[in-house]
Amino acid sequence: MERVPMTKQGAVSLRELLEYLKGEKRHKIVAAIEEARAHGDLSENAEYHAAKEEQGMNEARVSDLEDKLARAHIIDPSTITAEKVVFGATIELIDMNEGTEITYQIVGVDEANIEAGKVSITSPIARSLIGKEEGDVAVVQAPGGEREYEIQSIEYV
Repeated sequence: MERVPMTKQGAVSLRELLEYLKGEKRHKIVAAIEEARAHGDLSENAEYHAAKEEQGMNEARVSDLEDKLARAHIIDPSTITAEKVVFGATIELIDMNEGTEITYQIVGVDEANIEAGKVSITSPIARSLIGKEEGDVAVVQAPGGEREYEIQSIEYV
């Protein structure tokens, strides 16, 4: 059974999402199915079929989240004391191509949100940063070409 790395906050967020899907979302779907059934003939009832499809997708997502949380390897970045970039690190970088500063945190796959500065451990940028230290330059093979980032600081918060 392969462990799924995630931060402490990521695990909390997934649990909250799971609770929503199993509670409020499930109840809304059941209500939609009941309402669609009241319209009569189910074989040609588009609302019924859409609600049943939504129910199937919701249950699949519930199952997926329960599986990931059962296999979770929860890591609290604030307990890490490392000089190098490892899972959970918050890294301040300088984009050598554009001269801009960026900050990323390396998180689990389900926590990734580039707008929030959270990159998946499996992303090209995270893979290029792992094991590097302050002052090192990481070369990333991005879809738009090669990019270089200089590591300014590494924090575990």
